[in-house]
Amino acid sequence: MVKNNIRGPQFVQFFQPVIDALIELGGSGQPSEVKELIAEKLNITEEEQSEQISSGQSRFSNKVDWARFYLAKADFIDASTRGVWSLTEKGRNVQLSNDEALQLFQNIHQQFSIERKKQREKSLASTESKNDISEGIHDEENDHRIILLEKLMELPADGFERLCQRLLRESGFESVTVTGKSGDGGLDGNGVLQVNPFVSFKILFQCKRYSGSVTPSQVRDFRGAMMGRADKGIILTTGTFTSEAKKEAVRDGVPPIELVDGEKLLDMFEKLELGLKPKKAYDIDEKFFDDFR
Repeated sequence: MVKNNIRGPQFVQFFQPVIDALIELGGSGQPSEVKELIAEKLNITEEEQSEQISSGQSRFSNKVDWARFYLAKADFIDASTRGVWSLTEKGRNVQLSNDEALQLFQNIHQQFSIERKKQREKSLASTESKNDISEGIHDEENDHRIILLEKLMELPADGFERLCQRLLRESGFESVTVTGKSGDGGLDGNGVLQVNPFVSFKILFQCKRYSGSVTPSQVRDFRGAMMGRADKGIILTTGTFTSEAKKEAVRDGVPPIELVDGEKLLDMFEKLELGLKPKKAYDIDEKFFDDFR
């Protein structure tokens, strides 16, 4: 892991690398693209990327996520775009020194402390925090994603397989069956994707209720098990895929494997509103009341 020459939480060292990665990607990118590029630029090994924190998330991924959170609060990253990290005009023109990165964290954290104190004074209800300062403060807009991931991790293996079956059905797959047979090369189920009335594909899928990173050898094992039995393969995991696993999935000369990591999995649940109930938010229309004054 890159040496931390900045005082304060370890994720502060990733403030500028996140900005640099987004600039290199053209100003915006998916979280996985940003993290992969940072890992490449900072020479972060596969082993280091697989290290986990107590929640089961990759330690490296967690640090980059919190760097993005604070950069969004500082208006360097557009927080309104979901699934894509995008630099603001302010973010495109900033170059943070170590001291400036630390000062940025301290200023925003101080604002949080003041806001949280006000909230406690206004409400008798209190929410017990599960993370210490080193892991940051939850973004309220993403709290449901944290809880949803925890729900997925709590499911038994066969329950997670059935949930993935439901997810694939909701996404348009037909005849989706969970096999869950031991000794079947890790294949958990199959289904059919009807592209049009004339073309369809048989798919095999594997479900990994996994807190770590899926390795290239696991991708190869899955491909070996599906050879001659299906046209396409999908691996769904609550964890992540190493950069080498991603390369293995699209290697030339062999059938490609679709990879669905924890972030993409949560995106799909949100898109389908599966296990989630949308909330409405209202703003007061001040002009409406003018006629009654």
